[in-house]
Parts: sequence; C-alpha cells; structure tokens
Amino acid sequence: MRPVRSLWLAGPEAWLPDTETHAARQRALCLEAGFEPLIPAVPPPSQGGDELEARQFYAARMAQLRQADAAVINLTPFRGPSADTAAVFEAGVLAGLGKPTFAYLNVTSEVQAEYVARVDTILGATLDETGVWRDGDGCVIEDHGLPETVMLWGEARRLFVIVTADPLRDLTGLELCLQALALYAE
Repeated sequence: MRPVRSLWLAGPEAWLPDTETHAARQRALCLEAGFEPLIPAVPPPSQGGDELEARQFYAARMAQLRQADAAVINLTPFRGPSADTAAVFEAGVLAGLGKPTFAYLNVTSEVQAEYVARVDTILGATLDETGVWRDGDGCVIEDHGLPETVMLWGEARRLFVIVTADPLRDLTGLELCLQALALYAE
C-alpha cells in the first residue's frame, strides 16, 4: 500500500461565501492529522463563459486529482437532494485512479439520512403498486436504505452521516474521516 500523505478534499465548500475561512479550518484539521490537504480552487468568475478558460481549469484540476494519495469527499446535499456535482465527479475520477476515498454527509435531521427521504422532501416521492419509489416524473428513485446512491456509498471506505444544525459548515465528518484515514494509512 502506498503511504497517504496528500489528501484531496471535495465538496460544496468552494461555493460558500466564507470559503477562505472554511478552507483554513479544513487545512488546519488535515495538517493536525498529519495529511497535506489539497483543497480545490473555485473556477475564476467569467463574464459569459470562456470555453478555453474552462478547459484549462479542468485540465489543471485533473492534474491535481492525479497527485492526491487519498480523498475525503463531502457528500452533503447541495442545491438538491444529492451532493455537489463536481465533488461527485471528482469522487468518480479518484475511484478510477484507485485512490482510497472516505466520505461524509451532513443533514439537519435523522430523517434525511436516507437518499429516498431527501428526494421526497425536495422533489416528492411516491411508492407505486409494485413497491418501487418514484419521483414526480415517474422515474425510479434508487432505494437501498442508504444515505447516498449505491455507487457513491459503495466506493467510500467509510461514509459518516452527521446530523447537524449547520450542514454546509460542520466539519465533524471531516474529523471522523481523518481518524479513519489515519487507521487505514497505518
């Protein structure tokens, strides 16, 4: 097993209005645990979408992902019932690169700890006559009684669900992932 030194952090934090303050807290926790955090930068603001700039940003991000030894992915629901789409993409890339991934998901109530419950709260869900959950468009909602879809849940070596009043800023899940990662890295 390769030693774990650098740690990729992904999640909705990059979009917070106090992103720098939050990143400093994340960085301090990682360094205290003995890991060098790789915290993604936010794409620079653009006035109407510069495709070349976006592709350059993507290429730089992919190079950063390849440098990470492991990852902690914040799967806290963001702008809907699921995690930040960029964080989900990065989790997939890291999995494809064979990097060990740990994850956490913050919710405001225990009821939201299951994926179907979050879809129901935000989009509505009904149980059809065959016992399958469906959204308002009649599409199947993945239901395995898990906090996230199988592909995200299954890839994480550990996935912690934290009930908190401040889901976008609570770092309890990061702390638990760092502890689990330290045990993994031994």
